Amino acid sequence: MTTSSEPQAAAERELCGLVNGLAQQIAVHVRECAAVLGLTSAQATALREMTGPMTMRELAERMSCEPSNATFVVDKLEKQGLIERRAHPTDRRAKQLVLTAEGDALRERLLGLLVQDSPLAGLTAQQQRTLQGLLEQAIIRS
Repeated sequence: MTTSSEPQAAAERELCGLVNGLAQQIAVHVRECAAVLGLTSAQATALREMTGPMTMRELAERMSCEPSNATFVVDKLEKQGLIERRAHPTDRRAKQLVLTAEGDALRERLLGLLVQDSPLAGLTAQQQRTLQGLLEQAIIRS
């Protein structure tokens, strides 16, 4: 026996499968690009998200992980000389994460690799903006 909501449920299941498939393709792509540079995918994600000085909490939010996991990743990047912890300019209890010159150069190389053969490369800039808007709308509603 079928219900009136079954077609809608099937369409949602299919859409969720597509979003999950895209996420998996992106994760594989990040992992491959990271490996080229001798990084883990978590380190590559941290470098990608370091768009400027930020706190550990801000980085963890951008990485979609717990601050303790981000701390582990940042510790490794700091040992490699890619990130520095500095005193926060307005909050003496916090530290700010800042890319070193070497970290900034590696981030630029990473960004260049990430856009090559990206799972999103087959979409035009307008299609990417449309997809982004739709995903943002779906996320905000949940």
